[in-house]
Amino acid sequence: MQKTSSVILILTKYYHTDMGKVLESSLWRSSDFGTLYTKLNLQPGIATVIDNFYICPTNKKKIILVSSSHNDRDQSLFISMDEGATFQKQPITFFVETLLFHPKEEDKVLAYTKEGKVYVSIDLGKKWILLQERVSKDHIFWAVAGVDRDPDLVHMEIQDPSGGYRYITCQIQNCSEKTMTVQFAGGTDRDSLTVFWFCFYYVSYRRNGFVQMKLPKYALPKDLQIISTDENQVFVAVQEWYQTDTYNLYQSDPQGVYYSILLENVRSTKQPEENVLIDILEVRGVKGVFLANQKIDGKVTTLITYNKGRDWDFLNPPDIDMNGKPTNCKPPDCYLHLHLRWADNPYVSGTVHTKDTAPGLIMGAGNLGSQLVEYKEEMYITSDCGKTWRQVFEEEHHILYLDHGGVIVAIKDTSIPLKILKFSIDEGQTWSTHNFTSTSVFVDGLLSEPGDETLVMTVFGHISYRSDWELVKVDFRPSFPRECTDDDYESWELTNLQGDRCIMGQQRSFRKRKISSWCIKGRSFTSALTSKVCECVNSDFLCDYGFERSAPLKSESSKCFADFWFNPEAPPEDCVLGQAYTSSTGYRKVVSNVCEGGVDLQQNLAQHMCPSIAPKGLQVSIREESLAVKPGEDITFVVRQEQGDTLNTKYQVDLGDGFKAIYVNLTMTGEPIRHRYENPGIYRVSVKAENVAGHDEAVVFVQVNSPLQALNLEVVPVIGRNQEVNLTAIILPKNPNLTVFYWWIGNNLQPLLTLESFLVTKFAETGDIRVTVQASCGSSMLQDSKVVHVFDHFHVLPLKFTKHLDMYNPDIPEWREDIGRVVTRLLAKETNIPEETLMTVVKPGLPTTADLHVLLPANQPKRKRSVTSDKRIAAIKQALNAHNISFFLRGGYWVLVTLADSSSDSQRIGGGSGYWAIVVLFVICLVAVGAFILYKFKRKLPGRNVYAQMHNEKEQEMTSPVNHSEDTQNIIQGEEFIDDDLDSQTLGNARGNFIFSL
Repeated sequence: MQKTSSVILILTKYYHTDMGKVLESSLWRSSDFGTLYTKLNLQPGIATVIDNFYICPTNKKKIILVSSSHNDRDQSLFISMDEGATFQKQPITFFVETLLFHPKEEDKVLAYTKEGKVYVSIDLGKKWILLQERVSKDHIFWAVAGVDRDPDLVHMEIQDPSGGYRYITCQIQNCSEKTMTVQFAGGTDRDSLTVFWFCFYYVSYRRNGFVQMKLPKYALPKDLQIISTDENQVFVAVQEWYQTDTYNLYQSDPQGVYYSILLENVRSTKQPEENVLIDILEVRGVKGVFLANQKIDGKVTTLITYNKGRDWDFLNPPDIDMNGKPTNCKPPDCYLHLHLRWADNPYVSGTVHTKDTAPGLIMGAGNLGSQLVEYKEEMYITSDCGKTWRQVFEEEHHILYLDHGGVIVAIKDTSIPLKILKFSIDEGQTWSTHNFTSTSVFVDGLLSEPGDETLVMTVFGHISYRSDWELVKVDFRPSFPRECTDDDYESWELTNLQGDRCIMGQQRSFRKRKISSWCIKGRSFTSALTSKVCECVNSDFLCDYGFERSAPLKSESSKCFADFWFNPEAPPEDCVLGQAYTSSTGYRKVVSNVCEGGVDLQQNLAQHMCPSIAPKGLQVSIREESLAVKPGEDITFVVRQEQGDTLNTKYQVDLGDGFKAIYVNLTMTGEPIRHRYENPGIYRVSVKAENVAGHDEAVVFVQVNSPLQALNLEVVPVIGRNQEVNLTAIILPKNPNLTVFYWWIGNNLQPLLTLESFLVTKFAETGDIRVTVQASCGSSMLQDSKVVHVFDHFHVLPLKFTKHLDMYNPDIPEWREDIGRVVTRLLAKETNIPEETLMTVVKPGLPTTADLHVLLPANQPKRKRSVTSDKRIAAIKQALNAHNISFFLRGGYWVLVTLADSSSDSQRIGGGSGYWAIVVLFVICLVAVGAFILYKFKRKLPGRNVYAQMHNEKEQEMTSPVNHSEDTQNIIQGEEFIDDDLDSQTLGNARGNFIFSL
């Protein structure tokens, strides 16, 4: 609200956890600093759920409420021009997730929707225009004053159709694909766009007025978090390649380009949704003061700096505790350590509390000892910006500063209901208690309304988890009889822990209210009193880019030495022939340090003339990022050069398809090269930069291919164990030499990669094994998967079809699968063989042929399984030879299915059968020889009985229905044709027939 306003708005919501939505909401308005609240009725008789409200930063009388209907089918805006006294309803056609007011112009608003769209309004939400789609949440920013010339410019991170992310800018009047500006040639990391009022920052390459952040060469950042951008300088926390739970703190030069390290191993904590909290806190109210928690070997200690990180010190412990007893905490073995956590609840303070309106006043939770202890949260206070500390509470409290810190309010951080708060009017030296309510409440937050300059606050909470909100106004104004005068103040000088008064090049003094004075500081109070410029000393300078100090933390005698990778005499990357440059002495003055005269560690800067430098670090890339493009697609090549003269350099460009050209000042002008490849293939794109000092070359290979449209995995569905099988991937369209195939066999997570569309492999185990193939070509990728049935034994019967089928064979996998299914179904129906034990595989190509796989029952003994198999083979052959298997084809044709060679027998597939066939054959020969000898021997004996018996056996053999050739074939293959159901007489006849047939 306005500083002179007494209006307070509070929005309450009832959130249903099970339903995951807000069911009810109420907007309360007070115009007397919270003494009396009125519930606003936006639509009489209609239930309205207010999702959120937004206040214009430049005119706080203008307010926009976002409301939803009870069924969440539509949304509306309620717009106020008079601090919420009246509202005008404005229907909208989209669902708002957040609104963003223009930082300077009060009627311009951006709306981000749940679908990732951004709308803009220039009349405070009355009319909206779609600005852009596929925008990243929380990565939309208005123009930055002092950086962007056009105040109507919008910065956005958007997702392109290929799935990558780009940083664009466009005007709110027109933000089409043709008018928007893509800032960088390549894409950006998701959620990497961060805009501060100082400048724009990325870790990657910068162009078009943007700067490249130059960290030390081997920092190799894994993550980067911007800490502060005050006073034309950037503080960044960088997690380097060797760090896991710590970051290193870096500070930039005034241009925000070159960075020097300030402090290593600052502790970090990963929060839900991948948010990272870094234990560093900028102390508000006094520029240049920071607190940080350093973690070394698992030990966390708190440090403070007064000169923007140039020097760091431990916090001095108090001599006595809150009860006046000695702490027995003596450096260097014991210091004060503070928790530097942000509060999850935005309406309470974090573990350390500072304010711009209360310079020098710091309250924090922590402990005394050799290191920070997580479960200890005693409260300590300093009123001289960290030089001396006092303990005030034994447990953590939420803190609120009123009247520029003239009143400090503390409420215990607890999960139990409270009705007492504590307050101090003498910077925490003494504390009083106040019953702010007669009934204990669960405190949810503290608010100072309408700002920190008043003595009015609001405690809000609830009596029980099912009760309504309780708002309690606490007004300290009656406790102070008058306004403060000059006689009520005294001064204090800012010093560091060593007592140095010259900090950041000046002596600064502040004023504060005397402890004995009971008066109100008021809105017009200013804390800054005087400042005096100091002479420069060594501590006013820190190490320049490429240099590091020889001693950590604070050391007056430590010097800056060049890192091994840095040559101070080397010309800068942008050095132009004929111009002069200065080599660094290893030092530069701390940014915002105002010291004059005295020591000047930069005074011996050497001047050099820029030589003619050979091009180095030449790079050629595609603005659209992907090196795989479609035929006829427009692409843009961008050439960059890291080092060397660009003004007098020629660039020879060869795009690989016959296009060649020579450019001058190509990398300086930033002119892109647009091109289009019409035919598929691989093109070698080269750029050669050459001047009188030398040359450099960059090469990139561009793949031009059509996206994959179809992929089919061809594989024999039934295979024998340890038999080679050919897995074949068929793709459309065919892209020779441009497609990579990934093969997954079974549950193996590591794929096999091939450039050919087939893979020959074996299966060592029986069972059902899934085979998956992925084909990758450019930016397209397809997948197909099939199940292969691996058996020890099965039979294969070759099949053929009448020639009419070839006329209608499109030779595609789906057609072959349908033909196989119909043949299998017909055979199963004709022979009464279970359909799951038959599988017909139609082969690719012409003429149309197939293999019928007859699977053996796995739950039967081996001998009986063989008999069952032979019976099924015989039944199948009989059905095929009798021409009983046929199906109808378009054109009036009936397709007949027969054996490919009616005289041939089935092929038996299985491991280990060859050895047993030889053994059985040998046994048969022995039996035959023995029978022959017995026969000869019996003929020599007298009597006719034996001859009659043999004669009877011969007659039985002549009339037996058994096919001897099939019996012999079965035995040769290692199978005895024995049925357990046959009686002994039948068995004897069978054996007799067999012997006689030999």
